[in-house]
Amino acid sequence: MTKSAQTAVVGVTGYAGAELARLLLHHPRLKGKPPVFAGRMDEKDAARGGVPLEEIHPQLADNNGSSSLKVEPFSWERLKDHGVEILFLATPHEQSREWVPEALKHGMRVVDLSGAWRLTDTKNRAVYAFEDDGSDIAVKTQAQAVYGMPELHHKEIANAKLVANPGCYATSVILAVRPLVAAGIVDVPHGIVADAKSGVSGAGKAPTSKTHYMYAADNLSAYGVFSHRHTGELLEQIGIGAGDIVFTPHLLPIPRGIMSTIYVRFNDPQTHASVERIYRDFFAASPMVRIYEKTLPQIQYSVRTNFADIGFQISSDGRRAVVVSCLDNLLKGASGQAVQNMNVMLGWNEAEGLA
Repeated sequence: MTKSAQTAVVGVTGYAGAELARLLLHHPRLKGKPPVFAGRMDEKDAARGGVPLEEIHPQLADNNGSSSLKVEPFSWERLKDHGVEILFLATPHEQSREWVPEALKHGMRVVDLSGAWRLTDTKNRAVYAFEDDGSDIAVKTQAQAVYGMPELHHKEIANAKLVANPGCYATSVILAVRPLVAAGIVDVPHGIVADAKSGVSGAGKAPTSKTHYMYAADNLSAYGVFSHRHTGELLEQIGIGAGDIVFTPHLLPIPRGIMSTIYVRFNDPQTHASVERIYRDFFAASPMVRIYEKTLPQIQYSVRTNFADIGFQISSDGRRAVVVSCLDNLLKGASGQAVQNMNVMLGWNEAEGLA
């Protein structure tokens, strides 16, 4: 266990980057060691030594020194001079493919928030169409990647050099389904249906025609049907085949939050108590998962927290269940989970700085 660590964030300008900066700036273990913020910038900003953090995210300004922080011009030499030990990449997938091998070469441990290194199966990874896929350096780097879901891979994350932070939709569905499938009670060939809905921040900060207010407000739309990038994560982490699940994401006209409603059939009749016991046993050592006994979770209960909330109802014949899973897509679905992974990597309490 280390007492503290020097962190750095590359890609702080987005929604997830802002939340990551906020969490790290207020983390009790990092007092006196604010993160190094770095990114690419034009010559004008580079000439003034970078861009003040509060110009990008005014909400992060406070009286404890963060007002003096800048997003500095990115360079490996600069990160090394700062003594960076844990590097967070909130960068596009392609950028992470380029920078992660370099970071590892410089002896930094990496938490990558992109989808660059989440998938081990070549067929699942094909959705990203990475130009370097199959190259020696990509294969070597992928072999070092650990899927960053502490509820599933705590031991591996603790020793990892590269943690691939899960996708937000994937987190909500995997946490809800994996315990039931692992217990052997789900009739997997019958099929699992995951109907998921996310607020518009899940699409990122860059505006598009479908995240524009005039499109998203007072609307609800499905997208990425049979083709969403998070599907491969579901297959690999739940341990099912491509024909065993239908996952459909929807754009919900709210700023943040995810609700996944999941439909499963059991091999044999179950009771509410038997299913609850499976969840509680599976997550007994997982402080960031809350199991609802009598009610179903709602987005408003988990938004702006790092909790994943899971609740369920059993049909009268005990053969079917509807599972509802909610989380904040920017926290447990992105930056909060990244900090949770950092805590595990450094031997700290998993929930430190989050609960």
